[in-house]
Amino acid sequence: MVVPDLVAIDVPGGPRFVDALKRIWDHGDAALAVDQRLSRTAKQALFDQLRPAVVESLAGQSARDGALPVEPGDALVVATSGTTGEAKGVVLTQHAVAASAAATSERLTVDRDRHRWLACLPLNHVGGLSVVTRSLLTGTRLVVLPRFDPAQVRAESGPEVFVSLVPTALQRTRARYFHTVLLGGSEPPPGLADNVVTTYGMTETGSGVVYDGRPLAGVEVQVEKSRSEIRLRGPMLLRAYRDGTCPLDADGWLATGDRGWLDDTGSLHVEGRLSELIITGGENVWPAPVEAAIAVHPGVADVAVAGAVDREWGERIVAWVVPSDPSTPPSLQELRALVADRVAPYAAPRQLVVVKSLPRTTVGKLRRHLLSRPQADPV
Repeated sequence: MVVPDLVAIDVPGGPRFVDALKRIWDHGDAALAVDQRLSRTAKQALFDQLRPAVVESLAGQSARDGALPVEPGDALVVATSGTTGEAKGVVLTQHAVAASAAATSERLTVDRDRHRWLACLPLNHVGGLSVVTRSLLTGTRLVVLPRFDPAQVRAESGPEVFVSLVPTALQRTRARYFHTVLLGGSEPPPGLADNVVTTYGMTETGSGVVYDGRPLAGVEVQVEKSRSEIRLRGPMLLRAYRDGTCPLDADGWLATGDRGWLDDTGSLHVEGRLSELIITGGENVWPAPVEAAIAVHPGVADVAVAGAVDREWGERIVAWVVPSDPSTPPSLQELRALVADRVAPYAAPRQLVVVKSLPRTTVGKLRRHLLSRPQADPV
């Protein structure tokens, strides 16, 4: 019996990438899409961690020592975005990828004879890669761009085009250019157009599995009572991580690490990562609404909120702000007033840290754990 291999695709998005993926699947192997922005050293570290047998690059194919086989039926290994620490390799089976493609196409009523998908996000992330895989598996027309470029995206848009974007990308184009925009990756901005569908999911779920608060066909959602943790189950979930461990419980449920709640209609509302909850003076504060309130200030180009140890409050709320004009950053008093008015007085930040940039993943997710936490109470 031939043991299937993991093959890394180290080429830019485009026809060559799609052809390589088809060929790998036809051979019964699994594919690993490589981030084209990684340095040579970073790529080698990725290969050492996920252990592909072959790397296909623009220069051709090269075999690697120390390869770890995949199991029959495995289709993809996707590196997580690493928002909470070191990235893991998520193993998705052919069955899981097909289930995701079918459920998404059904929910969006994609007609393969009339519609087409545009892939313009990084293919090493599941949100970008799933556009390619669902197109291949459903026979829907597909255009794959090597990167997100607003001019190229506009040129490939149209009333028959479905596209997957993250908020930072959506801000650089117009939703009205497309039939439907799937929006994921981080907290959605307010005032979305009617043709924008917000998605909730992660690499472990093979892309989004809850659209506009409603689970896709075959997906089950629970909210665990004691911690209000969101749990998911469905046919598109991962088989395991690359190291052989599996986060699913005996009944197939995935504990997401996210806090949320279900309303009377059964719609899911996501509040944020459980690890990101700030408890200040006995009050629970989630970063997202505080960040949204601060972002309204015209002097704020980007913002992140997290907690820091505080002798008096247990945790104090700290706002990291990238100013629109570095010479005139907003004041702490201005930001406190905004948050007190829009969220609650106890949610107002007690410290402001002005920075040049925030640590984010390549698709714009905030890497909150990399914020440099103030060690002392503010003066």
